[in-house]
Amino acid sequence: MKKVAGILIGTALLCGVGGAKLAPYGKQTAIRANAAVYEEIKGIECMSEGLQTRAKSAYLMEYGTGTVMFSQNEKEHLPIASMCKIMTLLLAFDAIEAGALDINEEITVSERAASMGGSQVFLEANAKYPVRELIKSIVVCSANDSCVAMAERIAGGESIFVERMNAKAKEIGANDTLFANCTGLPKEPQYSCAKDAAIMLKNLLAHEEYFEYGKVWMDKFMHPKGRYTEITNTNKLVRFYDGCDGGKTGFTNEAGFCLAATAKRDNLRVISVVIGEQNSANRFEDTRTMFDYAFANYAVTPVVEAGSVLDKKAVVSGGKEKTVAVTPSRTASVFSRRGEKSGVTMEVNLNKLKAPVEKGENAGELVLFKDGVEIDRVPLIACEKVEKATFLDRLKDIARNWNG
Repeated sequence: MKKVAGILIGTALLCGVGGAKLAPYGKQTAIRANAAVYEEIKGIECMSEGLQTRAKSAYLMEYGTGTVMFSQNEKEHLPIASMCKIMTLLLAFDAIEAGALDINEEITVSERAASMGGSQVFLEANAKYPVRELIKSIVVCSANDSCVAMAERIAGGESIFVERMNAKAKEIGANDTLFANCTGLPKEPQYSCAKDAAIMLKNLLAHEEYFEYGKVWMDKFMHPKGRYTEITNTNKLVRFYDGCDGGKTGFTNEAGFCLAATAKRDNLRVISVVIGEQNSANRFEDTRTMFDYAFANYAVTPVVEAGSVLDKKAVVSGGKEKTVAVTPSRTASVFSRRGEKSGVTMEVNLNKLKAPVEKGENAGELVLFKDGVEIDRVPLIACEKVEKATFLDRLKDIARNWNG
């Protein structure tokens, strides 16, 4: 077994298994809460179909297709502590994508947000902080104060924000989830399940910007007037597991130790969730076990690479060119067990385009089948621009047809 250096020792704080402790001379150091020592992250031999965890609930799925590789009481309603912040982050990134929030915008922190307990970065009331820094503190050290500040800015108040959290949960199919706050601090009624936590994390990972923060190990959170808080990622696997680049921890006495995490090797990205572990070491060990199982037994094989030009072209009416080459907007892949022999076929459905056609314009779709079952649909886009034919172009076409 390999001992992990740089162990952080914490005090009993509610929620998030992360936070900060005041230090002299204006410096603050983030610590893990309510865990005597982060003991070790050790490998466990792959158990194949005998895979099991010590969690109350667990779930393992492939990111791209959502295929389940392992489940254990995956729909049981349980408190998930700071894993609730996955939804808080999802709504924040949604707001940025929609243009309702700017990543570089500065938010004025309210008295209420600054007074939040548990894991925090000690925001100053009435001080301004950039959105990107607040997001970083939520992802890396599970800052409750930053969550409330973000909720108040996005929705005007935490209660309205929570309504949006619950609406978003229904929208994405997390039907066994109910939020009562944006932090995961104990409050009834509030619950989720391992499957829903995986669904929420899958949707969060669709925002590529998330990974800018998810794989941060240690950093400094800057406050006004030069004060700073040192923050350390509560998800230790981002440093100690090859391929892990994101996730969210959680802890309360009620929820136990929780972790939703993601890892990628080669073309395979997986998501794992454990809820209700007895200690911090168990949640990391069980997550590593599930990751090891996934990477040992499954693979994602590209069938058609993004950017590759298909033999079949889309017909263009009224253009200088009669056809246009097409390419998949993303790579079309097949997820399967290693060594599995399966029949993979594809169907190309092209739209009838009318000039002018812009480069990147939707031109149809590529449908992928595995053993006759549809497994993926990939949009096809035009490889180049096709301008509208002029009157002279039409005359030339008539002349060519006449001569022919």
